[in-house]
Amino acid sequence: QVQLVESGGGAVQAGGSLRLSCVASGRTFSNSVMGWFRQGPGKDREFVAAINQRGERTYYSDSGKGRFTISRDNAKNTVWLQMNSLKPEDTAVYYCAAGRPIYYSVLPTSRDDYDYWGQGTQVTVSS
Repeated sequence: QVQLVESGGGAVQAGGSLRLSCVASGRTFSNSVMGWFRQGPGKDREFVAAINQRGERTYYSDSGKGRFTISRDNAKNTVWLQMNSLKPEDTAVYYCAAGRPIYYSVLPTSRDDYDYWGQGTQVTVSS
């Protein structure tokens, strides 16, 4: 069992930055793929970024590539999402999620590949 708690959301102007944090409890964090998803108003929840168990591999959606950075520290049971050059279309509730470990396959981008979810943190970007 993994429990996830996100923080770091807020309101910023376009071009600004935010760093989201997700702290996990439970013994399986270091053996979990971690992902960030987001859900904007009236939209489906969509993939943003993922990182493998050891933090060696990352993958980003087209919307996050070049602006967002996912990282993790297994000793702190924490995963972060650094978001730079924010745009109004980045406005959403951001969720972290934990999934099963991968070894040779690509990082998962589907919601169905993640078993545990946090409660979300709101990010609002104004123009």
